[in-house]
Amino acid sequence: MDKDKRINIYRFKSAIGRYAGYYTPAALFAKLKKVVGKVATKTLYVVLVLYYATFDPALPLKDRIMVAAALGYFILPLDFIPDGLPGGFADDAGALFYVARHIWNNLSESTLRKAECKLREWLGNVNNEDLTVV
Repeated sequence: MDKDKRINIYRFKSAIGRYAGYYTPAALFAKLKKVVGKVATKTLYVVLVLYYATFDPALPLKDRIMVAAALGYFILPLDFIPDGLPGGFADDAGALFYVARHIWNNLSESTLRKAECKLREWLGNVNNEDLTVV
């Protein structure tokens, strides 16, 4: 790997790590109440998967840190594209999906089931395509 790519990956990881401190379950659910109906069902599912992943004892520590950072970034209203602007959740979704795809193979079936159940509890009938992330 050339030096420029290593620097960019390092900068990305250290930048995303800053947001982990903003994640708390209470802040996450307060944000979710505000955005239900504004974000796609699949994005909401990914947020729930990542939330339940924080309780998954099989998930490696490095993955937990990435999850906390992505959820922290989602919680913050002022980020790369402020949430109040049109398309303001695009950067949040990008961070969420990036982390979800990175950790997907380390997630337990229990974590995925919990997220699906909560999504169906909130929204009722959910299209199975919205439960396919990877």
